[in-house]
Amino acid sequence: MLCDAHVHFIPPEISAHSKFYKGIWSDKGRLFDFLEQYNIDKAILVYPTADAYLKLKNHREICQIYNGALERIFRENTRIVAAGIVDISASEDLSRQAEDLYSRGFQGISLASSYEGEFLIDTLLPIFEVAEEHNMFLFVHPQVVNPIGFERIKDPLLMPVLEYSFDISMFLGLLMVKGILQRCKSRFIFSSLGGVIPFLKDRLDRVYAMLRKREMVEDLGEKPSSILKNVYVDTSGSPLKNIEIAIELFGEDNILWGSDYPVMGDIEQNLKMLDSLGGKSKEKITAKNLLKLLNINEVPQQ
Repeated sequence: MLCDAHVHFIPPEISAHSKFYKGIWSDKGRLFDFLEQYNIDKAILVYPTADAYLKLKNHREICQIYNGALERIFRENTRIVAAGIVDISASEDLSRQAEDLYSRGFQGISLASSYEGEFLIDTLLPIFEVAEEHNMFLFVHPQVVNPIGFERIKDPLLMPVLEYSFDISMFLGLLMVKGILQRCKSRFIFSSLGGVIPFLKDRLDRVYAMLRKREMVEDLGEKPSSILKNVYVDTSGSPLKNIEIAIELFGEDNILWGSDYPVMGDIEQNLKMLDSLGGKSKEKITAKNLLKLLNINEVPQQ
């Protein structure tokens, strides 16, 4: 059994206005072929925050197009679990939008780690509340348009490698210091192992302890590394050594295998390398953890 926590599809109506998300990104047939080829039982479709809005200028229209396309897809293919999107610019309407997604059968909500260069934790609270009420998951993807640091460095290599990673890391860190992870029961899934956070586990705890002694930071109730165990992360094609570091922080029960289709590498090799973790651990990461998160006890034969 195999489950994929990170798959993309961009509707042609949106792809046509994007510089990057073209071709295979909007090919539904190739997506279905991918799921069939690797016998993927469940896959979460999430939004990468395409640059199309720079041309369309209408966030609500993009939401309508994207959610409509995903709704048709998950009704057509039972392997698909969809995370819909909301128009963040309509902040007064976020609860209603989230409720609408739930009523249409979406099991999750896809969020960018930042919007227009800002981390909108407080603005997103109504979404967190609806997700908690209806047991929807919240998938956080790195912001790919104007991520943290974009105003200083615009480089085609450094932006996706560094700025995307730091953007999602900062969002995760803010959820922690603002107490969201401690009090909110929503299930957060962070792509790409949560950015650089796993590699800073010891530093987070050490600096927090030092600053608490000087009363320079609020009491979080627990050390950061304990609080961060409340989130899930997907692997997004990460190498084994990075996954092992993530396991040290989040625990193997909170690691979800993700291909990041269609930009994945060698799927077979990416799965085979997990053998070194042991059969039970691999089974959790590649299937059981996601099925448990989705409250699925048994997957019907395709």
